[in-house]
Amino acid sequence: MKTCLLPALLLTVPTAAWAQTTPGDAPAIIVTGRGLPLPPGTPAYGSVVIGRDRLMDSASGRIETVLGDVAGFQQFRRSDSRSANPSAQGVTLRALGGNASSRTLMLLDGVPLADSFFGYIPFGALAPERLSVVRVTRGGGSGAFGSGAVAGTIELASATRDELPDMALSALYGSRDASELSATITPDLGGGHVSLSGRWDRGDGFYTTPRDQRVAASAPAAYDGWSTNIRAVAPISATSELQFRATLFEDHRTLRFQGADSMSEGQDASIRYVARGPWQVDALAYIQARNFSNIVISSSSFRKTLDQRNTPSTGLGGKIELRPPVGPDHVLRVGADTRLATGDMYEDAYNANVASNPRTFLRHAGGEQWTSGLFIEDDWTLGRLVLTGGARVDRWTIRNGFYRQVNATTGAASGESYVDRSGWETTGRIGALFRASDAVALRAAAYSGFRLPTLNELYRPFVVFPITTRANAALNPEKLKGVEAGVDLTPMKGVTLSATAFYNRLDGAIANVTIAPNTRERQNVDRIVAKGVELTAAAQMGDFSLSASYAYSHSSVHAPGQAFDGFTPAQSPRHAASGTVAWVPRGGPSLSTTLRYVAKQYEDDLQSDVLPDALTLDAVARLPLAQGMSLVARGENLFDERVVTRNAGGSIDLGTPRTLWIGVSWRH
Repeated sequence: MKTCLLPALLLTVPTAAWAQTTPGDAPAIIVTGRGLPLPPGTPAYGSVVIGRDRLMDSASGRIETVLGDVAGFQQFRRSDSRSANPSAQGVTLRALGGNASSRTLMLLDGVPLADSFFGYIPFGALAPERLSVVRVTRGGGSGAFGSGAVAGTIELASATRDELPDMALSALYGSRDASELSATITPDLGGGHVSLSGRWDRGDGFYTTPRDQRVAASAPAAYDGWSTNIRAVAPISATSELQFRATLFEDHRTLRFQGADSMSEGQDASIRYVARGPWQVDALAYIQARNFSNIVISSSSFRKTLDQRNTPSTGLGGKIELRPPVGPDHVLRVGADTRLATGDMYEDAYNANVASNPRTFLRHAGGEQWTSGLFIEDDWTLGRLVLTGGARVDRWTIRNGFYRQVNATTGAASGESYVDRSGWETTGRIGALFRASDAVALRAAAYSGFRLPTLNELYRPFVVFPITTRANAALNPEKLKGVEAGVDLTPMKGVTLSATAFYNRLDGAIANVTIAPNTRERQNVDRIVAKGVELTAAAQMGDFSLSASYAYSHSSVHAPGQAFDGFTPAQSPRHAASGTVAWVPRGGPSLSTTLRYVAKQYEDDLQSDVLPDALTLDAVARLPLAQGMSLVARGENLFDERVVTRNAGGSIDLGTPRTLWIGVSWRH
């Protein structure tokens, strides 16, 4: 894949900032490593916050598991990033249907995380120990975040200096010869700091294939992945700072059969300028270079049928937000953002029905997308009432799309170049937050958003044998409109309760539509309507804490004339719930348990294959030893629940079985 000049950026950008920092009688400089503070109207959109303590206390040690604390969060598959195909790890909320591309905009320090070609999230590169907080907004529209937030926004923030020890090490050993190693060093440098971290996960994996369906070619879901991250924060003045982050990662997995190997890798870098003076500024620029490869094995002959050997993609973008001084009662935000995504797919098809397994076709597809937007938003505080509203306009372009195929035997070539397309989208959102008392807050919001089809959806067909899903270069953007209302209660100190009722309508929803036996095609359906209720609760009582979340989502597809009209969207459970109880005495041992439930859902648009409901229990225990060292024990799926993640006509894949971990952690 392409090589980014990350080392050069690492050396030049932060070093230049530190070189300008000289001792003297200047005002005290406080470096936070954070972005600008949240506007006062943020609670109007009903966000759920996951703190660092919870992020560090997951039985799997993976961020996607912690996000499951927010009922309604789902990936296309129920598998985590150790046993799922990376390209299937799209994220959505509120049961708006899964199609492997993210309908939820996921950000790290303001930078979009989704792969530029596929739209999936590289969860293996997101180590929880590098994070400070996660904010999940299940509605809210696009606002100042950028396009793509049709099913909400998930904002991740990097850990700050006061949250990071000078040094931290962790080593765990788990079931099926699994290991997890991580290390972080965070020295102070000049008036700022640098944090360098690395993580390596590997394991022989479990059999995703049920015992009664295994054959000689069946293989456990082995995984081996690593990531490194460097984050530097340097002061520019008493009220401004420069933040730099670079991440490199590589992930290898084997799925279902011997030789069915996938690989994903990336090199991401971003630079951010934050000023907290009278004129507040948040400006960032980023580059992402990613790649993906995957081998598909026939489930009948167990030979290679497709080699998706190279899928390089690049994302370039930036954003600037200004907050001018407009008085104590207003927080005005104006700005612009842009993102360019380019990608290519190179794959070879093979004849799996012949013992020699000859190559039959060579394929190449790709294209570009460019989205640029302007936004304005204001939060107006009127005593106990906060009003918030904003609008944005986006210009989008889909261009240079093509698909080429060459016969490997004859050399005959065929293909098509697709017409460039462009358009304008106008979206907005309004909200109100009324604090009736210290114990009661009422909120309501209405919003809209849109999402462009990914390059993958437009140009790349794929096979999960024996089902082939066709691409569709004529796909149009998805457009969402939604309303919600809720109440937040604080009946006593340390106890919070929240309830939200919502109605979301996704017009032109992109779905994998069955058009023939074993053949599907990506199409815009008329709309998906999701309505429901979300409940959250949290309590802190001395050394004990409780958090719980429940989501009821009644979603249906409106597609007149189609066989699935009125059906529930694929991969959309009606009920989801999560609860965590933790006992954390100061300076002593700690224990936390998490119970999760997800209702049945359907594999396909015709509701012919069911994924049964599942109830899982996780637990984490820590025992302090001495000198900052602790003994750590973790358990995943302690009930050993059978979690079905895929069901194609009875051909089944399973999720993580009971998995036990033991190890040590050390902080200094």
